[in-house]
Amino acid sequence: MTQAMKVPSSTEVSKKLLTTADWQKVIQDYLDPPKPWNLTVGLFIGGYLLAALSIWQWYQGTWPLPVLVGLAFLALHMEGTVIHDACHKAAHPNKWINQAMGHGAAILLGFSFPVFTRVHLQHHSHVNDPKNDPDHIVSTFGPVWLIAPRFFYHEYFFFERKLWRRFELMQWGIERGLFICIVFAGIKYNFMNVIYNLWFGPALMVGVTLGIFFDYLPHRPFLSRNRWKNARVYPSRLMNWLIMGQNYHLVHHLWPSIPWFEYKPAYEATKPLLDLKGSPQRMGIFESRKDGFNFLYDVLVGVRSHKKKRSKMRPLAKILPNSRLRRKWINLLHRTAVIPSSKHI
Repeated sequence: MTQAMKVPSSTEVSKKLLTTADWQKVIQDYLDPPKPWNLTVGLFIGGYLLAALSIWQWYQGTWPLPVLVGLAFLALHMEGTVIHDACHKAAHPNKWINQAMGHGAAILLGFSFPVFTRVHLQHHSHVNDPKNDPDHIVSTFGPVWLIAPRFFYHEYFFFERKLWRRFELMQWGIERGLFICIVFAGIKYNFMNVIYNLWFGPALMVGVTLGIFFDYLPHRPFLSRNRWKNARVYPSRLMNWLIMGQNYHLVHHLWPSIPWFEYKPAYEATKPLLDLKGSPQRMGIFESRKDGFNFLYDVLVGVRSHKKKRSKMRPLAKILPNSRLRRKWINLLHRTAVIPSSKHI
């Protein structure tokens, strides 16, 4: 896709602030539906081909297990981007093909497309809201290296909030039933070793990858609910391909209908606007002592309080052997508390 108009430099913008209508013209070309044959379609087909190749090689080939696991991981990693774009109707211009791609990616990932879609859209509506953002719980309720199992919270959130629409509960039942049937067939016909090595194991690895690069890194330190600051950008051509644009996550939050392969050019087109808005455009892990401390805490513990005086972790101080350790524990809870600011600040 080509840009609709020449993008002004930061200096030009500082001299004359563009109007909302001007910026809409800048970004409009990226908001158009993708072409029928696009990179997301390639990811969808490529993911299934790699999955089939890994299974075929398991039975017929001589490739070592690490290579097969790597192929399976790559297949699921690719489908993670497909299901994400499909839930925003950005995978294909035809709504039925878009839906088919979303359900197909979900089946390979062991997900449910209705659950992923409704829960993810709740995340977009309530970014960094401790009560209503399901991904906030995933990111702040345990150590980063255990982030994958916390995705099961999405299923609970889906039913607890009654998020389904029309036929989505039936779709959930079909996809979950298919998952159970595959596992039972694996037990009955003795191919659980394939399921463990080429599905469950790679899915766990992909869960960690998605958790870190879709949830944790883009939204830390989880404090702002302002639409220009509730996620971040950390520009990198290499990361753009490795994690398929999620290093430009703020662009996705601002304009969710942009497909992943347009994040980078859309960011470059709107960078002057993001500069003016004060949007975070760095990874923000080791830029200060506080950043480094909080990142280390998330790796090792990761449970964040949302009320300094009434932390759910505070009662643990009672089991510590002396008052000095109890004070240190309470001080740690205060230092790592996450209390998001107002949505409009």
